[in-house]
Amino acid sequence: MTGKLVERENLIMCEALSAMRSLGGQTTRKEIRREIRDHSDEISEQIIDEQKTSKKSGVKYHPFVYRFNFAIKHLIAADFINTEDNRNLELSEKGRNIDLNQFDADRDVRANSEPDIRVGKESSDKSDLDEDDVEPWREELLNALSHMHPQKFELFCRGLLTNMGVDIDESIGVQYISDGGLDGFGYITSNDFRTTRVALQAKRWERKVSSPEIDKFRGAMDKYNAEYGIFITTSDFTRDAMRVAKSGTRIITLINGDKICDLVARYHYYVEEVTTYKLKSFYTDSE
Repeated sequence: MTGKLVERENLIMCEALSAMRSLGGQTTRKEIRREIRDHSDEISEQIIDEQKTSKKSGVKYHPFVYRFNFAIKHLIAADFINTEDNRNLELSEKGRNIDLNQFDADRDVRANSEPDIRVGKESSDKSDLDEDDVEPWREELLNALSHMHPQKFELFCRGLLTNMGVDIDESIGVQYISDGGLDGFGYITSNDFRTTRVALQAKRWERKVSSPEIDKFRGAMDKYNAEYGIFITTSDFTRDAMRVAKSGTRIITLINGDKICDLVARYHYYVEEVTTYKLKSFYTDSE
C-alpha cells in the first residue's frame, strides 16, 4: 500500500475515534461514517462521497468506505475498538482514554495491528468492502421513490408526516400551483396542547440539496408564518445546507434518503415486516 493511502487510513482512524466519542462510544460503522461525513474538518465531503467502478467486477463502490473499513480493522486489532459482530462497535478503555491531539496512528495503532492484518486482504475486490450494512429493501425503496412522479412523491411525504403526528392542511401545498413554494403544511400539537405550524418541502433528486435551496424554502415558510420546516429528499444534503438549516431562529429538519428508510420502517408506512433467520457457523463448519 502506498504512503498516501497509509496516510489517508491513519487520518480516518483518528476521525473515527473522534466520531465514536461524539456518538457516545457505542455505535455502528454506518453511523460513524455519517458522523465523519457531516462534521469532519479534516476529510471533505467530496472525498467521502466519491464513487468509482471496480475494474474487476464492474460494481460501483466508494473508495472512502474501502479505506474506512481497513482503518476500523486496524483499530479493532490494536484494541482501540471492541466488537462481537464486526458491525456494532464500542470504544475500549484504550480508545476512550487516548489523547487524540497526541494520537499517532503508526505508533499507537499500526505497530500493534499490522501483524494481525493479512496483507492479502489489501488486494481483494473493493466492492466486497463497500456498503456492508445496507439492507436490500432500503435500496429497493429509494429506487422506487426516485422513479415516482413528483406529485406522488409529495403525496408520499405528506402521508409519512401524517403518520408522524402532523395534522396536514388539505389546502396549503397540495395544489401543485400557487402553493408558495411549499409541498405541504400542517400542525403539530404537543402534550401541553401547544400547536406549531410546520412547512414541508419535498425534493425527489439525485443530486445533493445545497444551501440556496434551504434559503429558498425558508423564504417560502414566511408566507404562512411556519415556525419550523421539514425538508425531505431522496438524496442528501451538503454540509453547507446542514449548517444553514440550523442557523437563524427557525430550525429546518433535514430528512435524507437514509432517514426516509428509517421513518418508513418505524411507522410501517406501506411496508411489511418480514422475520427471517441466519444460520450460525455450527451448520457451515466442515467438522
